[in-house]
Amino acid sequence: MEYEITGGYGTMEKELLFSIQNDFPLQPRPFETLAKRLHSDEETVLDTLRHLKEEGIIRQTSAIFDTKKLGYTSSLVAFRVDPKRIEEAAEVINAHPGVSHNYERTHRFNLWFTLAVPPESSLGLEGTIRELARRARAEAVITLPTIRMFKIAVKLDTTGNQAKKEQIRHHTPAKKIKMTARHFAVVRELQKDIPLVPEPFAPAAERLGMDYEELFAIAEELKEAGVMRRFAAILNHRRAGFSANAMSVWNVPDEEAESIGRTIAGYSAVSHCYLRPRAPEWSYNLFAMVHAKSREECDAIIEEIAAETGLKDYDRLYSTREFKKQRIVYFDPAFERWEEEALESLSA
Repeated sequence: MEYEITGGYGTMEKELLFSIQNDFPLQPRPFETLAKRLHSDEETVLDTLRHLKEEGIIRQTSAIFDTKKLGYTSSLVAFRVDPKRIEEAAEVINAHPGVSHNYERTHRFNLWFTLAVPPESSLGLEGTIRELARRARAEAVITLPTIRMFKIAVKLDTTGNQAKKEQIRHHTPAKKIKMTARHFAVVRELQKDIPLVPEPFAPAAERLGMDYEELFAIAEELKEAGVMRRFAAILNHRRAGFSANAMSVWNVPDEEAESIGRTIAGYSAVSHCYLRPRAPEWSYNLFAMVHAKSREECDAIIEEIAAETGLKDYDRLYSTREFKKQRIVYFDPAFERWEEEALESLSA
């Protein structure tokens, strides 16, 4: 039985989990800073986080990068596969290093995954999708790249104290940056899960040959340029007590997409909100991921959104199985290996 954060932990643990999702300090001793926020001490915070990690509630704590700004091309993809072969198809999809999420959902298009390919890819995004579809024996495919991003911030309300709505900040223009070898080296290090020790960034600084001042200065540059979205912990939704996960999809008139997208993104329970293209077998253009502690609560949020926006044409696709959820390892040689094998297979 999965342990749920709502079932046995106290206020400090819940506040700590919320804090590390929202504002993890990029400092030499971040856990000391977190402890001060919670009127605790560094050792207690570290012990608590180690336990939460062992329980599988915390997946990873690392930098979250903007795939596009690193030169990668990405898309949400949906496959329709024979339900009898869904595990086999999922295994094929999961083998690609650019797949970060892969879920079975309640729809005739039953496998939904996100895919990114590096700038030097010979197959490119479309070619990679075709090869995955061939290997997975997909009966139909929908490719749904992002047209407009209204929100991307998985911040589960572990405290139960957050407001139903939140203020979505207007994006300030990103500062221009010329990526150097030092920047890319920092990206490679900060994408790694940090150790739960008093100075978690010390190993990265040592490998990079940098002091803290230079490491954090480059990290700040990456943030200001929008290359690094944020540095945060990602939780296991179900183990954190959020057992319902619905991808709500909406058919929004094009002329209202901007205003309605901002409205939906304002719901705290919505972690992702994107405008995507329609397709011949897909009439929905606005996507909003909703997280709640039960399916009933999730449905209530979606119905509230429908009432506020006046939208009538919408659907909800619940996750029934999680086949893969992990952050992409950028600049991983596994991308090249996968593509070499794919090209050999195609030429055989």
